[in-house]
Amino acid sequence: MKIHIHTRNADLAEDFKAIVEEKLNSMERFSVVIDRVEVEVLHEANPQQGKRKHRVVLTSHGSGPLLRAEAAEFNDLAAFDTAIKIFSVQIRKRHERTKDYDRRTVRKMKQ
Repeated sequence: MKIHIHTRNADLAEDFKAIVEEKLNSMERFSVVIDRVEVEVLHEANPQQGKRKHRVVLTSHGSGPLLRAEAAEFNDLAAFDTAIKIFSVQIRKRHERTKDYDRRTVRKMKQ
């Protein structure tokens, strides 16, 4: 999975990229095909948006499903944590749909 980080009016923390890569690469355990993920970090210039000043948007692209998660918090990492929770719920739903729930017991197979 390729990860592209875009910023608008933002200066990122030094370890932000490492944290993003670590958490997004952990999503590969769900076996959902995602070719690349775009991470947009936006800073709102309006001072009245104090607690929602930093916004993170995650968007998946590729042959798999289109997933999008957006969150706004007081800093970049908090917004990313909220967005990755939403993103993981969507991936988990896609993963659960592919499971086979046909439960054949030994008793049914003998008949």
